[in-house]
Amino acid sequence: MDGDVLLQAIASGLLIGMVYALISVGLTLIFGLMEIVNFAHGEFLMLAMYAAFFGRSLVGLDPMLSLPATVGLLFLLGVLTYRGIISRILHAPMLAQIFATFGLGLFLRGLAQFFWSPDFRSVEAPFLAGLSGGGVEVGSVSLGVPQSAAALLAGLAFLALYLFIDRSRTGLALQAVAEDRATATLMGINSDRMFALGWGLGAACVGLAGAVLATFYYIYPSVGVVFALIAYITVALGGFGSVPGALVAGLLVGLVEVVSPTLFGFSPAYKYAVVFGFYLAVVLVRPQGLFGRF
Repeated sequence: MDGDVLLQAIASGLLIGMVYALISVGLTLIFGLMEIVNFAHGEFLMLAMYAAFFGRSLVGLDPMLSLPATVGLLFLLGVLTYRGIISRILHAPMLAQIFATFGLGLFLRGLAQFFWSPDFRSVEAPFLAGLSGGGVEVGSVSLGVPQSAAALLAGLAFLALYLFIDRSRTGLALQAVAEDRATATLMGINSDRMFALGWGLGAACVGLAGAVLATFYYIYPSVGVVFALIAYITVALGGFGSVPGALVAGLLVGLVEVVSPTLFGFSPAYKYAVVFGFYLAVVLVRPQGLFGRF
């Protein structure tokens, strides 16, 4: 095998892996805080992609320039989801929580299909297209500018999230609520507010991922389904509730997805089957995932 081809596959796998990690960290953040799986996570991603599309088609905003607005809208959606739905079923059986978020996902997907049709759409990103002629050359490896920008933004988002959770008073309060809600409440921490913040942050992370993903991936109502499945695998692989685990697992999933067809010579159509097989192999040995809770 040509070493340059393998290097290209590794680089591409790391770039898409960073996007997977960013999608997954919002999911693991919510689970680590409340032990609730958001089955509407993929639809949050889809809405962020449509926000980037309509920001460009209706207002003329470059997707990179509309990033703050998209992230802010998804943060608001996360808070409203908690206030309107999750807070009402917080102490309900797990099945009620699953059905609530799953039903929300179906509703959002159906709404998108009704109003925006099932057509595939794409969005231009003039700012990114004007950089380096549309590509970045690193030795013999060629990297797409949108993919590189997405990976860079994902890395910055992880750094900001780590600093917020580990160094700020609010972040420490989030950790306290995740560790022991009753004790945190006795210490004067408003757990309800922390839960709302956690949902907002989780949705904001997937909002950022969706906005950058829209610059190099088709946009349609069910686009979030595949990415949500990958996110669930990534979260379980990294360890439920672990932010570092989401990062490492996202990179591993991206590498397995892109490198395995190149390395073993099978069709890329089977890449997701290989990812699922890799996940099963890991959890059979380490059921709790690679890392613990944050």
